Amino acid sequence: MGYYYGYYMDPTYMLVLIGAVLCIFAQMRVSSAYKKYARIRSRSGLTGAEAAQRILQLSGIHDVRIEHVRGELTDHYDPAHKVLRLSDSVYGSSSLAAVGVAAHECGHAVQHHKGYAPLKIRTALVPAANIGSRAGIPLIFLGVLLGMNQLFIQIGIWVFALAVLFQLVTLPVEFNASGRALAMLGDYGMLERDETNGCRSVLNAAALTYVAAAASAILQLMRLVLLFGGSDRRRDG
Repeated sequence: MGYYYGYYMDPTYMLVLIGAVLCIFAQMRVSSAYKKYARIRSRSGLTGAEAAQRILQLSGIHDVRIEHVRGELTDHYDPAHKVLRLSDSVYGSSSLAAVGVAAHECGHAVQHHKGYAPLKIRTALVPAANIGSRAGIPLIFLGVLLGMNQLFIQIGIWVFALAVLFQLVTLPVEFNASGRALAMLGDYGMLERDETNGCRSVLNAAALTYVAAAASAILQLMRLVLLFGGSDRRRDG
């Protein structure tokens, strides 16, 4: 009985709280940076969609479609279908923020075109990560309900670890895409140096959200290991 009380009132909740604070802080940073540079129009006048099209062409990529997707900051590159989707606030906007985000997604398209290894690994991990994020904790709770069944608990921890691994692999992919984006915007003469610095601020803030998500996932995994990793020993004791 004391174990269950300890689970609901244990100090490891601090790990979850720290992760939540990191994610909130990162989201505030990216929102602030995006709003700031969404008000500044690029001197080229290119919209996000036009900038993306030019970057893809100059990079020798002619088999990637650009589509408009609803939502705010829902931009992404779909390697399975070779589609670059730009959100409402990016597709038709000529702001520095929009151009920066569009270029970042083009960075992923370039990664795919050149066979960038971390992107291949991340893409391969997507199914396992989806299972891990959805089934990991439910499996652990099922193990608890079945009288601390170690088989379900350990499977749950390892499955959840796959989702954590996905978050870690995502970091180099996102940082590399931002680096490529800034380089291409400069090399292709689409933005001037001071404008590139504005895009860098937006992309650095966006990268922080991935760092926070990875840190939060690691902290959650640590909590699960602390709570259940030695449950067999606690039960025997």
